[in-house]
Amino acid sequence: MHTAYLFPKPGVGLGLRRGLLNDLQAAAVGDFDFLEVAPENWIGIGGAHGAALRALAERYPLSCHGLSLSLGGSAPLDVAFLHEVRGFLDHFNVPLYSEHLSYCSDDGHLYDLLPLPFTEEAVHHVAARIRQAQDILGRRLAVENVSYYAAPRQEMDELAFTNAVLREADCDLLLDVNNVYVNSINHGFDPQAFLAGIDAGRVVGMHVAGHFDESDTLKIDTHGASVKPVVWSLLSEAYARFGAQPTLLERDFNFPAFSELVAELQTIRRLQAAEVNRG
Repeated sequence: MHTAYLFPKPGVGLGLRRGLLNDLQAAAVGDFDFLEVAPENWIGIGGAHGAALRALAERYPLSCHGLSLSLGGSAPLDVAFLHEVRGFLDHFNVPLYSEHLSYCSDDGHLYDLLPLPFTEEAVHHVAARIRQAQDILGRRLAVENVSYYAAPRQEMDELAFTNAVLREADCDLLLDVNNVYVNSINHGFDPQAFLAGIDAGRVVGMHVAGHFDESDTLKIDTHGASVKPVVWSLLSEAYARFGAQPTLLERDFNFPAFSELVAELQTIRRLQAAEVNRG
């Protein structure tokens, strides 16, 4: 019988990537508090990888961050897949399931997270799909603000669009702090004002990651580098606004020595502790 977990608050986590499996299995107690998985990469997985997942899930709570639900897409939601996700969440007692506020499919899977038009029509469309997904999953869904490099149509800004979706869908927000910074540079808005405008009661977790500096006016969200000082600073401001929420360090490739990831996790812990002590 799998042990039921409460999600750590505050807490620090890493993504369960196959390239990190050996390090995660050998990690010392206290290196991290939870692991995040993309359910579509692990549902039905057997063999050594399936055994590793089960062993790690006995030691750490899991959160789930989906890749392929395509909440903003035009094709009907994949109901069969959502039922599979619900089974996975129930089996592993997953307390948090999040997806991207974007779309990634048309006639087939597009293998990218594409931006939604910031329009009233899009608000109604994606909010209805989030409500449908929540009904099937039998739990609240958190959506993540995504990085984007072209805006297909904007009747409102990203902040207004995000808040409108959260209200109409009555869902939660997984706040990606690096994406806030990247978008603020690429699209010319104040990241602090963005944080100040988000409904604090909706934020249930955070992501932080590295990005690539293409130029002073173009930043690329990569998840393949260490977190930059300006993003650490913004994370501290996010904690001041929303509290020391559970925070995932995203690293998807170009893995450094595991000790370097642990050092970044310790930076998150220090920022969380500073906010808890300040509060």
